[in-house]
Amino acid sequence: MALQLVQVNFKARDDSALGRFWAEALGWGVSSEGPGVTNVAPVGFEWPDPVAVCVDVVTVPDPETVKYRAHIDLATTSAAHHAELVARLKELGATPADVGQGDVPWTVLADPEGNVFCVLEPREIYRDTGPIAAVVVDCADPRAMARFWGEAVGWTPHEVTDDHARLRSAKGVGPYLEFLRTPDVKTVWNRVHLDLLPYRGDDQAAEVARLRALGATLADVGQGDVPWIVLADPEGNEFCVLGPA
Repeated sequence: MALQLVQVNFKARDDSALGRFWAEALGWGVSSEGPGVTNVAPVGFEWPDPVAVCVDVVTVPDPETVKYRAHIDLATTSAAHHAELVARLKELGATPADVGQGDVPWTVLADPEGNVFCVLEPREIYRDTGPIAAVVVDCADPRAMARFWGEAVGWTPHEVTDDHARLRSAKGVGPYLEFLRTPDVKTVWNRVHLDLLPYRGDDQAAEVARLRALGATLADVGQGDVPWIVLADPEGNEFCVLGPA
């Protein structure tokens, strides 16, 4: 049993505007499943498919400006591509961000609502990921997080150390899921989180029970009566198990 990692969920003041930013940033298209929700996915993409982890932007009344524990890294193919992408993102409304990164070869930016993300320098490992190189989660114990998430979504570990862990779909496509050791302690509920989807024919409740046996806990972020189930991983990061597609 396993779940599909299908999208990164951003909370926003204005889902339409932030969705347009990310669509332009990634070269993807936008759609909407209803008021207050903007879906960003590759043009012609048939969801779900591990070749892409999509972006879902949802309007909430009180998004906070904090350093979120999950962020997106964007891939580039050359120094020229890196420079062009950073310049284009700034034109779209991104701003330089300082998260204490110091002198590094990648560029740290914030989207128009303050969500920090990175534009990486060209790296061979990300040559075939598509525009999103990795979804990165800050944590205290990358090894433990890799074990939990590897079991949760059935992804293959590519590198696991005390400071960093990297997983990817067993099909060898799409972005990586990475866990980076940081000293920060989680103090607020995450405004950026992951959404998981049962495979066709699998049972949502059974998957939730399996995740709880692995160390997940039920979480209440004020979601009310909804068809998805909100859980927190062993370090308290919220994520959602969606109803069957």
